[in-house]
Amino acid sequence: MILKRFKRDAKGFFFEGLTLVSALIIITILIVMLVVIIIGGKSMFTWEFLTSFPTEGMTQGGIFPALFGTALMVIIMSIAAVPFGVITAIYLTEYAKENSVIARSIRFAVRTLAVIPSIIFGLFGLGFFIKFVGTGMDSAFMGGQLKWGQPNILWASLTMALLTLPVVIVSVEEALKTIPRELREASLALGATKWQTIRRVVLPGSYSGIMTGTILAVSRGAGEVAPILFTGAAYYLATLPGSLSDQFMSLGYHIYIMTTQSANVDQTLPIQFGTTLVLLLLTFSLNIVAIILRYRIRRRRIA
Repeated sequence: MILKRFKRDAKGFFFEGLTLVSALIIITILIVMLVVIIIGGKSMFTWEFLTSFPTEGMTQGGIFPALFGTALMVIIMSIAAVPFGVITAIYLTEYAKENSVIARSIRFAVRTLAVIPSIIFGLFGLGFFIKFVGTGMDSAFMGGQLKWGQPNILWASLTMALLTLPVVIVSVEEALKTIPRELREASLALGATKWQTIRRVVLPGSYSGIMTGTILAVSRGAGEVAPILFTGAAYYLATLPGSLSDQFMSLGYHIYIMTTQSANVDQTLPIQFGTTLVLLLLTFSLNIVAIILRYRIRRRRIA
């Protein structure tokens, strides 16, 4: 009996120690990566670097076009993805039966989209948005003149919206499920309709989850490169995009090009580290904003 207990305790201690060591290794790797990036990019992190155009074959100047293009793409992506994600989550949680064919089909589609490699989304965007929708729009409205049947910021943003849609749906659905069923039943018992209950009881209590899902989707979309390779990102542009049919520069694509296509890697290395540092700070800031929003909304609900 004592021997069995000793073996059980030893086995538990071993797996607990293994888990702790694995977590420490992951944290150490993350810290080392951050230190290397900060040391390599801190000299470039200036106001001029953030607000100027790249010059001298991308070896001088700043990253303002990439920063502006990333922000614009994220805004368009959010406008396209968030409403559809929230509506889908509301349908799955409030209207669809758990075992209905439609609900199971939607959840299967969401799970499938979540595991598809991002490069596949880029190829889909090229084939569907550019070659099918864009070319069709040019034939119908532009007299065959090429405008929409080419890579641009609209098609890149819509492609990115498809990539981030599962994140929004799952986050919002989980937030809606945290609202107690008793609150819904009480609202219906007082004479409110189904939609009034959702609008005045369920959604206000789920704002923190909805905002968290949205910001997490935005932070993921800001750093993705593969979906925009074929759908709108450009290596270098001397001007900012003036319409939805223009190409754009992106922070992630900017880093990718400079690390793989640069003629002088040593000369562009500080810019690579500086751009990476900006992208990391942007991602971390979005996640911190999500945490703060969730905390403040929860405090307001408790009060």
